[in-house]
Amino acid sequence: MNDDVRNIVLGVVAAGISAALGWMARTYLWRRKLRRKQAFFGLPENAECLLVVNRDPATAEPAVHRFDVFALLELSALIKDCGAHVQVVTQDTAHQGFGERTEFCVGGPGSNRRMVAHMAAMLPGVRVNVDPEPGPDRGAFQIGSERYRMDPGVTEYVLLARLTAGERRETRPVFLFCGQRAITNQAATRYLARNHERLARKHGSNSFVLLLKVINSQAYGPDVVEPVADVTRVARTALPAAAPRNSHRAD
Repeated sequence: MNDDVRNIVLGVVAAGISAALGWMARTYLWRRKLRRKQAFFGLPENAECLLVVNRDPATAEPAVHRFDVFALLELSALIKDCGAHVQVVTQDTAHQGFGERTEFCVGGPGSNRRMVAHMAAMLPGVRVNVDPEPGPDRGAFQIGSERYRMDPGVTEYVLLARLTAGERRETRPVFLFCGQRAITNQAATRYLARNHERLARKHGSNSFVLLLKVINSQAYGPDVVEPVADVTRVARTALPAAAPRNSHRAD
């Protein structure tokens, strides 16, 4: 073997080794990223999770608003990415506890009985006006002493929460998407899909409750979302019998 052939062989071998090391590094980083994602969502490989579907309160028939359907699709993609399996149930048939498997619950208390139960158990500091009659406080959130009113299509609010019950390491989280309108539920699921890595770095496996503002949904749909506040502490603290209220009008 002359020098030219030897150099060619050594170059091929070096290129092969470099390619293999690069592939191994990319695979390691991908798997580490996947494990962090699975840990945040409580969805290890082949885990079972629950997707609780609300109903459209504007119709008498059992139906799901199209924006809530879009929200479910956003969540289904996240679940699939984690290699988990999903069971879809309606809000009036989810008769089971929480913590055994991850749950994603979509829709405010006016359209989702399951959300009513979760809020009563884990978010005693939050009230949602579900009065069907038109008025300035229709759909408004009261969080502690603050009230957040919506201006439909212009400024609306949604709560995004990751909650766990108890201190057991294997306890699975419950994710709540509680919006003033269906499009805000989709906005919250999209926000979670886009920001779950940052949220995982910030909160780890701890519970959190975020208040988000959806801006000009009549023009931008569910895409323009601003974080308003981390309301974890106040949302998980029971309201006093007659809490003073400061109103935040949509503007």
